[in-house]
Amino acid sequence: MADNHFDLVVIGAGPGGYVAAIRGAQLGMQVAIVESTHLGGICLNWGCIPTKALLRSADIYREFRHAKDYGLSTGEVGFDLQAIVKRSRSVSAQLAAGVKHLLKKNKVTVLDGHGRLNGPGKVSVTKDGKPVAELTAKHIIVATGARPRDLPGLEADGKLIWTYRQAMTPDVLPKTLLVVGSGAIGIEFASFYNTLGVKTTVVEVMERVLPVEDAEISGIAAKAFKAQGMDVRVSTNVKALKKNTDSVTVTLEKGGKTEDITVDRVIMAVGVVPNIEDVGLSTTKVQLEKGRIKVDSYLCTDEPGVYAIGDVVAPPWLAHKASHEAVICVEKIAGLPDIHPLNTRNIPGCTYCTPQVASVGLSEAKAKEAGHTIKVGRFPFVGNGKAIAMGEAEGLIKTVFDAKTGELLGAHMIGAEVTELIQGYVVGKTLETTEAELMHTVFPHPTLSEMLHESVLDAFGRAIHF
Repeated sequence: MADNHFDLVVIGAGPGGYVAAIRGAQLGMQVAIVESTHLGGICLNWGCIPTKALLRSADIYREFRHAKDYGLSTGEVGFDLQAIVKRSRSVSAQLAAGVKHLLKKNKVTVLDGHGRLNGPGKVSVTKDGKPVAELTAKHIIVATGARPRDLPGLEADGKLIWTYRQAMTPDVLPKTLLVVGSGAIGIEFASFYNTLGVKTTVVEVMERVLPVEDAEISGIAAKAFKAQGMDVRVSTNVKALKKNTDSVTVTLEKGGKTEDITVDRVIMAVGVVPNIEDVGLSTTKVQLEKGRIKVDSYLCTDEPGVYAIGDVVAPPWLAHKASHEAVICVEKIAGLPDIHPLNTRNIPGCTYCTPQVASVGLSEAKAKEAGHTIKVGRFPFVGNGKAIAMGEAEGLIKTVFDAKTGELLGAHMIGAEVTELIQGYVVGKTLETTEAELMHTVFPHPTLSEMLHESVLDAFGRAIHF
């Protein structure tokens, strides 16, 4: 390379890193990005995107099986697992190519290799252990992401005990499956395999599934999963995994009692750990906090000129949070005025199982714990004309308001397309709306979005259709 000096070097090209690189280039910086594996990171290649492609195939399969409910005839319905996987991988490949195009369009220099900090203002790039480049930069952003968490004694082997990678590219469809962890990743895989006819058991150490969600929504979700045939075990620990020739015997413990069950495969979905090893942090003043890189509200580390975004810093560990942090960080570097720190209460969370789950802000319990006097509104899908016409009459929209100020504190949903609906409330929270503005907003009819309106009205005793 003729010139190895840049205004900005980004280590990692996931949804945080490539967005940071593009935004930096838009603001006139000379930018380089270093990626060791694939552009788009885990989210695009092995997470958010391919799982949604798998779930879409499962959703269509489910709809075909219920075609007669809509007056349709389809004949015998089946599926080709390898064709489903192939489609999922092609979707990821298409989008990865799109990221490559965007970086090229914005004149970002892309280096294929492993980036490491090499002291203040320096990044060393290697490929297969061999030097590729030595870069210098005024500003360096660490965006190296995270990997699946292993539990001691319960480590994934990629054959009988899977992480998300093997779960996305199975060579055969297991007849029985145990999913350890009922967060978004675990429940999405459980939903996919259960829909394809796999006898699926979900084990959760906490007292309810989807434990970060509002308790009422979690309860509705658990009933729906059980109605679909899932075996849901809460307040349950996995004590041991014994690998057999082509199965796994799992020892479960609940309330002091143990039980052994044997399944074909196990999916471990117990969270992630940051990729902070071999990044060269020790060559700088960068500090760690609870195993993550410590940053301030503008993503600055303790080393001047070094920043960190995404899964290597504090939660929530979501792609859209990483992308937004990228923009905040780069715009602050560029000296743009009026840059606001990220308000994590305005970050939506979505789980693309069936039924879908989405939320933003405080749950009912958290709002009370925070000292708010609250008003809670609810509106069921069964009261919405569009939901009934769609054949999707099961679900709930729930809103939580401060009773004194009318501030929207949180919104929680379960049902068809709620991962799209949640953004209405996210915009409202970002604009610091109160119940008055939401009540006076005109929602189109007939749409699912009308339920957002009705839930607000219900919180203040004014619901029309329920």
